Parts: sequence; structure tokens; C-alpha cells
Amino acid sequence: MKVSNILRKSCLIALLSLGASAFAADTVDSAMPILDLESLQPTREQMIASLNTVELLRRHHYNRIRLDDALSSEVFDTYLRQLDPQRSLFTAADIDTFEEYRHKLDDLLLAGDLSIGFAMHTRQIQRADQRMAYARQLLREGVDKLDFTGDQSILIDREEADWPTDEKALHTLWRQQIKDEVLRLKLAGRETDAIQDLLEKRYANQQKRLYQTRSEDIFQNYINALAQVYDPHTQYLSPDNAENFDINMSLSLEGIGAVLQSDNDYTKIVRLVPAGPAEKSKQLSTADRIIGVAQDKGEMVDVVGWRLDEVVKLIRGPKGSSVRLEVIPASNPPSDMTSREVALVREAVKLEDQAAKSSVLEFNEHGNDYRIGVIEVPGFYIDFKAYRRGDADYRSTTRDVRRLLGELQKQDIDGIVLDLRNNGGGSLQEATELTGLFIGQGPSVLVRDSKGDVQVLDDPNAGVAYNGPLAVIVNRLSASASEIFAGAIQDYGRGLVIGEPTFGKGTVQSIQPLNHGELKFTLAKFYRVSGQSTQNRGVVPDIAYPSLLETAEIGESSLPRALPWDTIPPARYQADTGLQPLIPQLTDRHKARAANDPQFVYTLARIDLNRSMQEREYLPLNEAKRRAEQKEFEDKLLAMENTRRKALGEEPLDALDREDPLMDGSGLPSPLEEEDTDDKDDPFLAETGHILIDLLEIKRQQVARAG
Repeated sequence: MKVSNILRKSCLIALLSLGASAFAADTVDSAMPILDLESLQPTREQMIASLNTVELLRRHHYNRIRLDDALSSEVFDTYLRQLDPQRSLFTAADIDTFEEYRHKLDDLLLAGDLSIGFAMHTRQIQRADQRMAYARQLLREGVDKLDFTGDQSILIDREEADWPTDEKALHTLWRQQIKDEVLRLKLAGRETDAIQDLLEKRYANQQKRLYQTRSEDIFQNYINALAQVYDPHTQYLSPDNAENFDINMSLSLEGIGAVLQSDNDYTKIVRLVPAGPAEKSKQLSTADRIIGVAQDKGEMVDVVGWRLDEVVKLIRGPKGSSVRLEVIPASNPPSDMTSREVALVREAVKLEDQAAKSSVLEFNEHGNDYRIGVIEVPGFYIDFKAYRRGDADYRSTTRDVRRLLGELQKQDIDGIVLDLRNNGGGSLQEATELTGLFIGQGPSVLVRDSKGDVQVLDDPNAGVAYNGPLAVIVNRLSASASEIFAGAIQDYGRGLVIGEPTFGKGTVQSIQPLNHGELKFTLAKFYRVSGQSTQNRGVVPDIAYPSLLETAEIGESSLPRALPWDTIPPARYQADTGLQPLIPQLTDRHKARAANDPQFVYTLARIDLNRSMQEREYLPLNEAKRRAEQKEFEDKLLAMENTRRKALGEEPLDALDREDPLMDGSGLPSPLEEEDTDDKDDPFLAETGHILIDLLEIKRQQVARAG
């Protein structure tokens, strides 16, 4: 069924006329440009691009889904989440009007008709403008006029909340949200005048940027609502955003070496690039939120509510220049807006800076000396330019690790730890060849396309570079090629995988140019030689470590509509079965040791405390109650830290020092982020060495009993 032109025109009139009288009644700032909604119409190029996108997804996406009424309903829900993720802009009446088109989006998209998507987005712009006008009027009346002595509270996460019933309910909600913003800033130590000035500028800037919305912005959001129903890595890229693919500021452009993404009104750090300025500073972490950017000694610009591409433009700059970031650490509890300033010097990350490097850990266990070699692999890299021109000395992960293995074996090491923590992946070829250094010839990964055809990838080179005891340490940010390597080592029984469950990205994307922009879509999945997917679940370690990262919010499984974990028939490979029966005994030894390790005890207590804070549903809008909650949290943190310090023989703290650059934002040194100069100061790496020594001792005992 096709929607007639008459129906399309009538629905556009209905959507655009919603609440027009209330909108017109809002206070208008004469300094602001006029909100021109009439210009926000789809172009012919966008309509053609939408048809091309629909056809590519239907025919070539790995997840072959029919574009029908059921998918239309999913697109509808996804688009609503994009437009109003916290259900604080639309009313129940708005939603009732939109609902008429829940099962019609498929027919419209198949016809290249973008009218409903544009109309819904236009309505969101109207509501957002109302909210900002309301907030600015409230601020003009004075922050000191807001009452923080009552018993009101605010729902922290409104993603599944009921839509406000009407505009009066919207205003009540907006007032609560503004009070919450003011209260967070008060608790972060800001003075009343400074809070008023900051929020007035913030809302004025957000309103100004709202008025700069382009037709291309609306088109990109609407088509991505369709694309992301297929899977979270399928994405339409506008002509401008195609240039900034993944907003990776590390290799092709000078920047801070971080991958960023939008998170409601905030810019969030997704990943720190190894050897980049951000990673080397030891002052930034995954999931930190950037709320301000300043050039060198210039004024700090508040970027809350800014578009991601605009924040990136501020952060980028000439090599050698300075940039200052104001960030809210990820370790802060939900209500804590305490921020810190981080100064960085922009630079391009060079290949040699990301190269694998080695070190040696020395232990004395039960009167015996042990030397454990450590090879840190930040990424799976290869100098493609040198490789393609036939340079015999081109750099690559496999070549560097082969050399380091040779050097370590000359130092009489007893075992090797391969450190893949925070390794986000890279070259598939390198993951395959690196696996070959430890298993010799054989398959390393399987790739299945949308037709069900399976390709087996292996390392054709015979022989191994190292056949001794091996452990691979991973964490939640080990992804893609790291998971392929760790999965192969685990499946072959070649070594122990230790740490946290990995990220879980087991899909392959391709970029297809369109008449207007590009489409990045998923066309295949990776599988381990055992037939298990690395998708969604990642690689589950043989021995698990605790993590300060909230795994429910980081990783493939946290992404909406992520493709599922599944299995296919395994490849033909020869596994060593001698290691698996020893894992329970190794785990017991590890747990006994960790129970008396101050760093592990601290980390587990910290995880429990963070989880208790995350599980709260409401926050009080009463200042005294909120301050009491914050003090209780900080008292617990201080007690935990002093328990750790006492066990390590260090002096206790009288109070948390939030200004210390080595603090993680909660006021505590993080065991994962300390600026150490020696691997033995890393408790997780040291414990991995202990586990390898346990393995050596157990095997030695087995040999003695057999003799």
C-alpha cells in the first residue's frame, strides 16, 4: 500500500501544527535568529540516497530483514529514542499523533518519501526550542529563587518513563531538570552567580545551535534510525561526516588521540588511542565526559549540548598546539558533576609510538626465582605503504613481536604474558599472522558472509616463534582483532586467557558510496576456529579479574540491536587439551591470593559501591539530602582507600584530594590508571605473572608424580 499525496500533506500539517499557539506564546529573544522550519525539507538527492540505502540494506546486509510493518515499528521506536531519549520533550499527545504512522514508515521509505521523518524531527525542534526558552526565562528570574528545601525528587533515567501528559507536565519536568542541573553544579563547588552565568550561556548556545539545524542533519538522523535497526555498526554518513568517519582524531589528523561519541547532551570518550596525548597523560579514561574545551590559555567554552562534529572541531588543531579539556570523570557517581581540567598538547600518533614493547617481571616464589616476559601490544598495526612498495624492513605487529620473543628468550624467561588490554584491534592480517607465532600452521579465524559462505583464514607460515607457557591478558576494551587472537589461543589450548570478558565486536563492515554520502553496513561475522562467534559475548577469560568499568554500559552487548552470539560448524584444527583441566586449580590459587591482595580487595569494594550508586532510581532535589548522600559516598570512598593504604603500609588520608592530577575524579588513585613506571606496580599484570608461575609449578608436580 502506498500513502497518497493527500494523506502525506494532511499528516505533515497535523504534525507541524501541534502546539503552535503554545510555542508562539514563549518568550522570544530578539538577539536570536528566527527559527525557520519551512526550509527544513528533504532534497531530491536525499530521497534518492534513501532509496539506495533501503536497497543496499535489503539485499546485502548480513542480517537479512524484510522491510515490512514489523520493521517499520522498530524504526519508529528507534527514531523516537533518537529524538527524545529521556522522554522529556514530547507529550503523550505528540506520541499519539505520531503513532498513526508506526506501521507506514516502510511504505514511505520504499517510495523514497521522507516527509514523516522530517515532520517528527521538526516537531522535536519546536519542543526543544520551547524547553530552552523556558529554561532561559527561569534563569532570568534568578537561580537563587529556586527552592531546594522541599521533598521533590527526580527520576534519574527516563528512557522507559511515561511521556508527560501535557505541556503543563512538561514544564513541571523541565523545572525539575533545571533544578537538578543547578544542584549538581552547587555540589561541585560552583558559586550561585557562576552557575547562573554558565547555564544562561549554555542554553543560549544550545538554542543558537538548534536554529542552525540543516535538512542534512534531519535526513541523517532519520536514515540512521532505519540503518541501526539492522545493527549498531550500520550507519549512514553524510558527505561531511564521511570525512570524519568514527571521529578518530589519532592517525590522519592532529588531535588528542581519542575516539568520541555523543551521549545525550555530552561528548563521551569511547576509546583512548595507544600512545596518543590523551592516553599518555594518564588523566583521561574511557567514558569520561567532556563538558568544556579551551585553546591554550583561552577561555573555557562550555560544550554541553553541542553537536559532536562541532566539539571535534574545537579539539582538533595544529600539531604542537595546546588544548585544555574540562571533563567529568566516569568514576563519579551519577549526581556528581565535579570536573577537572586536563591540558594536552596535540600531536599525530606515529606508528613507532604504538609499537609492541617488552619488559621482564621478576618473582621469588617458594624460594625459587622466576622471570616472566611481558609483551604489550597496543594495536594490530602494519605499515601498509612500506609493505606495498616492497620494503624489506616494514613494521608490523607480528614482526615486532617475533623480534621481542627472540630477545626475551635470550634472557631465560620462564613464561610470556601478552598484554592486549585496551587493544581495540586493527589489521585482520596481523591478527592471523600473530596467532601463527604461537600455534604454527592452522586456521585462526572464520568469516561468514550474508549468504552463509564461510572463508577460513590461516597463517601459511610453518613453525612457531615461542612454545613455552603463555598467558594473554585482556579487558573490556580489547576488541576485534584482539578477540580473534585471544579466541584462537584459547581454542587451541595454547595459553591462558586472563582478565575481563572482551568487547564483543565480531562483525565486518564495508563502506558503499551513495549518490549523496556513504553507507557503512555489516556484511559478515567473525567466528573462532571452534565455531563460536566473538560477537556480543566477546571472549570469556579462563580466569576472571574484576573491572571498574561498568560492563553493562560498555561493550557490544550494551548496544541496541547488536547481532547475537551464535555458532557455526568448527574448522579442522588440533587443540592441546592438557591446559583446560588445570584451570579450576589455577583459579582457586588466584582467588586465595587475591583475597589478601589490597588492590583486588579495594577494586571489588569499589565495584560494589559504584553499583549501589548506579542502582538508584531517584535523586532528591533537596540540597541538604543531596549533600548528605554525597558525603556518605565520599566517606565510604575514603574508608576504602585508607584500608588499602594501611594494608600497603602507607600513610592514611585525612580527606580526598580532588585536585590531585593522579586522582580518577572520585578522589582516589585508580589501580588501573596510576602513572607507574614499572610493570610490577600493575597488580593485574603482576597477578598474571603469579598465575603463570602457578602453572609452571603444577606442571612440575605432575612430572614429578609421573616419574
